[in-house]
This record gives sequence, C-alpha cells and structure tokens, in this order.
Amino acid sequence: MGAADLYTPALLEHVQHPDYNFALDDATHVHEGVNPSCGDDLTVHARVGEDGRIAEVSWTGEGCAVSKGSADMMADLMVGLTPAEAKELCNTFGELVRGELAPDEAEEELDEAACLASIAHMPARVKCAELAWRTLDEMLDGASSPSTTEDGSERPR
Repeated sequence: MGAADLYTPALLEHVQHPDYNFALDDATHVHEGVNPSCGDDLTVHARVGEDGRIAEVSWTGEGCAVSKGSADMMADLMVGLTPAEAKELCNTFGELVRGELAPDEAEEELDEAACLASIAHMPARVKCAELAWRTLDEMLDGASSPSTTEDGSERPR
C-alpha cells in the first residue's frame, strides 16, 4: 500500500482547505487531545444546543495531514447529532481505521471520512486518524458539563 492510497483527494482537500479549523467562540465544550507518539495536539470545540443536539464543531491545533484532515471531516459529520449519536459515529470510525469494519459497511454513515479506511494497514498512523474522534468522544462523556480544560478545571468563557 502506498501513500496515494492514504492521501486521497478528499483528505488533501480537508488539509489544504479546512472548513472547521477555528476556535468556536460560543463553545459549550472544549477538550484537548494529544497523540504523544507523533506530536499531534488538537483541541476540539463543540456547541451543544438547547435541543440537546450538536450545533457546531470545530478544531484547532497542530498535527500531521492525517490528523488535521480527519478532524475536519469529523467536524462536518457531527452537526445535528445528539451526543449519543456522535459517540456511536466516533466508535464506527474507530472500528473502520483499526480494520474491524469494512469500508463499504461504514461509507454511508462516515461519508468521505471512509476514505481513511486504508490507514488500517498502517498501525502507526491509526492514532493520527483517531485523535479528533477520540477527543470528541471523551468530551461527550461529560456532555452535560461546561467547557473544561484537560485538568478538569472550568475554562474561562
């Protein structure tokens, strides 16, 4: 498997022209995720509306093309979902990139993020692809709590 299988046009488009790479000023939840094996450091911002659905997701930080492109794809898919639905989608993505789920089984749910299925053949890069998804999943574990920093203290608004 070559780099061309991983660096698809969809991934490269999200890396070169990210739609969701900004700090969300009115975020109700903020959580940092770090991949110490390669240095990726992303912060995921989300706003959960009064209806209990995710109204917006964004991300900031530094990382490789895989982590940034994956974060941008993830942010696009989360709008309109409940936290429980978003956590389930994060789980589906994790199964896909770990090779536990066939791409055709996840394509409808994951849309263009399914292009990252080939990363299952590169175990060292799986953590890069999963970083934003794991970070959102962890953040949603406390979806009823206010924006917090990684150490659990309340983030200034």
